[in-house]
Amino acid sequence: MLGTIAATATVTAAALAAPVAGLFAHRAVRRSANARLMRIGTPNGIDEQGFVRIGGIDQWISVRGEDRANPVLLEIHGGPGAANSPYGARTRAWEEHFTLVRWDMRGAGLTFARGGPAGQGGEPSFERLYADALEVVHHVRERLGVDRVVLLPSSFGTVFGLRLARSHPELFSAYVGTDQNVLEAGRDTSAYDATLERLRAAGKKKAVAQVEAMGSDPRRWTPAQRTAYDKLCAGSDPLTLDTVKKVILGSMWLSPLYSPGRIAAYFKGQGFSEPVTAGTHGFDDWAEGTRFEVPFFVFQGALDVITPAARAKAYFDAVEAPVKAFALIEDASHFAALRRPDRFLELLLTHVRPVVTAGRRTADAA
Repeated sequence: MLGTIAATATVTAAALAAPVAGLFAHRAVRRSANARLMRIGTPNGIDEQGFVRIGGIDQWISVRGEDRANPVLLEIHGGPGAANSPYGARTRAWEEHFTLVRWDMRGAGLTFARGGPAGQGGEPSFERLYADALEVVHHVRERLGVDRVVLLPSSFGTVFGLRLARSHPELFSAYVGTDQNVLEAGRDTSAYDATLERLRAAGKKKAVAQVEAMGSDPRRWTPAQRTAYDKLCAGSDPLTLDTVKKVILGSMWLSPLYSPGRIAAYFKGQGFSEPVTAGTHGFDDWAEGTRFEVPFFVFQGALDVITPAARAKAYFDAVEAPVKAFALIEDASHFAALRRPDRFLELLLTHVRPVVTAGRRTADAA
């Protein structure tokens, strides 16, 4: 969610100020190791990372996998502005079984770092990013010669993902949501109530007053208020905060793709992307439909405080789909797929890959 990653940036900056020389030496060693880990040398492998013209601007897309015959997994990252490009080393094992496509949206990650605010084609909006997403899907299908891809949205990306899967089932072999958002017109206040409870228990009177002043209906929040809430929600939960520090910021610091300048641009991109959330205020996933024409999977952190598992499970239970499965990722809050990439891959191999490959064999036979 927007602001969750930036919530600990100042803490990390303070830590970095200590023994700078030793820290950067350690970073250089770890980045080199990660660069070696990321090499793909298989005969039928693919490793293409660069910029593609999408929606009139250059946007960063990575296509990687050890066998082009594997199913294609297209991520839609969260935030808005929380690109997944730093996490290649954590999810390296996924590329043995899938061709993994990562896309840094307009206003996010390496796309934002390349062009800055002036190079994003104007202020980002939900509608513009949705159109970009469709263009990326078509680009990937054409580039890899496939009819359908597995759609893997996370966090705020699932707001795009549900609408893509509902409206364009012909493009996707499966939907796999994680950190699954369910927008329901402000009816479910469980995450908001739990955030207030944690803040009260910690004696954070100022933060309690701030959250109470916002009210429980996120449709009434400004983008800046949403960012502030996300920081307080994540920062008040020890597991989520630990994940942000060790997994999210740690991966960014050690990524071969990220220089200190690109790290700074990452956070600037999150701020630039704040207005996107305003375009979702009228959304209601229950009202817009629970029937999907593609296999439907949700793999959720069991302890997620930002997008609670109970809310995702309630929506999942109402979904009608050709095949569906729900699983909890133990010992994980938000960012569950990144905290437990081994467990997430196990779920992909157990539930998703057999369905997708079976469907592909059926289509080939026809």
